[in-house]
Amino acid sequence: MERSQGTEAGLLLAGRYRLGEVLGRGGMGKVWRAHDEVLHRTVAVKELTAGLYVAEADRVVLHARTQKEARAAARITHPGVVTVHDVIEYDNRPWIVMQYVDGPSLADQAKESGEVAPREAARIGLHVLGALRAAHGAGVLHRDVKPGNVLLARDGRVLLTDFGIAAIEGDSTITRTGELVGSIDYLAPERVRGGDPGPASDLWSLGATLYTAVEGRSPFRRTSPISTMQAVVAEEPPPPERAGALGHVITALLRKEPEDRPTAEEAERMLLEAMEGREPRSAQAYVPTQRVPEEVLHAMGPDGASGGGIPGGGTARLPYPGPVPAPGTAPVARRSRWRTTVLVIALAALVGGGAGVAALLYANRTDADSGTGGTASHGSRSPGPVTASPSPTPTPKPDPAKDGVPDGWRRVEDPAGFSILMPVGWERQVNGTNIDYTPDDGVHYFRFSADPAPDFDHPYTHMQDLETRLRERLPDYRSLEMNSNVYRDQPGSIWEFTWNEKPGEPRHAIDQMYFAKEGGPEYALYMTGPEEDWDITRDRFNTMLRSWRAPADSD
Repeated sequence: MERSQGTEAGLLLAGRYRLGEVLGRGGMGKVWRAHDEVLHRTVAVKELTAGLYVAEADRVVLHARTQKEARAAARITHPGVVTVHDVIEYDNRPWIVMQYVDGPSLADQAKESGEVAPREAARIGLHVLGALRAAHGAGVLHRDVKPGNVLLARDGRVLLTDFGIAAIEGDSTITRTGELVGSIDYLAPERVRGGDPGPASDLWSLGATLYTAVEGRSPFRRTSPISTMQAVVAEEPPPPERAGALGHVITALLRKEPEDRPTAEEAERMLLEAMEGREPRSAQAYVPTQRVPEEVLHAMGPDGASGGGIPGGGTARLPYPGPVPAPGTAPVARRSRWRTTVLVIALAALVGGGAGVAALLYANRTDADSGTGGTASHGSRSPGPVTASPSPTPTPKPDPAKDGVPDGWRRVEDPAGFSILMPVGWERQVNGTNIDYTPDDGVHYFRFSADPAPDFDHPYTHMQDLETRLRERLPDYRSLEMNSNVYRDQPGSIWEFTWNEKPGEPRHAIDQMYFAKEGGPEYALYMTGPEEDWDITRDRFNTMLRSWRAPADSD
């Protein structure tokens, strides 16, 4: 059969499934909304686009994985697992017809709202855990639990999807020796080290998923695949700050060794308590502790302040996050040499993985930068002296009487066609092809850029190219977060970084880039300001992102 050059809406598959719009896309394929013209119902159809661009041997492996996904899901009977209705062959590729879930993924929900409330995250975790227990009971390991695979139906249901890399008990493996498959920052440490996964591996991934939900960021994602792998194996996540009663449950699930994690039954009890707003006492037994040197304890009061000691002296055990340095010394990052060696070996194995490597890197691309849509260069602006800038005030809460517009804000209908909430007093400036809004002649500013005909097929690759060039130009440049994401239901990427504009004048910036529709235009929404008041600037940027309305001609 001759391969088509693209899949279009309206295509009829197997004489019954008519494709509608694209619901989502990733490194391996697309998911379409479709209409079953035989049973007159809405379904979701997964298209394996990765198979179009690989060698024949790799295509066979990818197709086998698709068939395995269908078999894995079919073995599980549980309301929290997305049902597979059919597997069909079209364009020399398998397509999976699945239950349609009306609602966003947990990843989309967290990006839209910034974070998920702890009790709601605990409720979501309970549903996912129920689905995992059913899968494990059927001899199936999911192996790719992450926010993007947790679907939140508008009627309150939570469903787990995408068993594409599941391990089925009794099946021979269809991954190459040494090949890692999945989203790196949600892979359990034992999988990164090359060990065999078990049910505890899925529970670790659930812990990382819940961390992302409540904190709004992945706990282990770094600026490259190998640094992410090393973080998973050798580093502890930053203590969750917004998790409330769920915090110790997350810490328990993220223990490095499988035998140190709670069982599914124990985790269920913990999540139930957290959902009810109660601190799960049993979770505290899983929180790692560190020994504190005697001289440190003598320098600490009973409440942890300096001075005094503890009765009897000696040592005590304090909760995670880590060891307390002796007075006058700096903390030392302790890494295991053998773990680093294993990471290098694992990466070397990946390099030989062909299409598997490409899919892995695509799914975990730490998106890089700019927000200029190819038309601007961050750092090229002369923002003026920081000392002339008044400090911004915190973002007020919206007033329902003003149609969701916070006090001190206004909705701007820009001549370029976009609409956005902007603080009162921020004035429009045009800098070449960029449109800026600033209250202080560029000390703080928001920038909109557009590229009607992008040169790159994904915002990530564009940002990566920009980041490579900016890294050499910005003094003391440091990348803080670089992630592929989905914004306004389209492929996007976000990048946060810092640099020193002048000695002693650190600046901070964040950039959200996305395709308004397939093939472009590409939009970039960029925000920057001094490091000293970044929390306020970031809060403003979140308000702007939530209020953003693209130009009408991009719809």
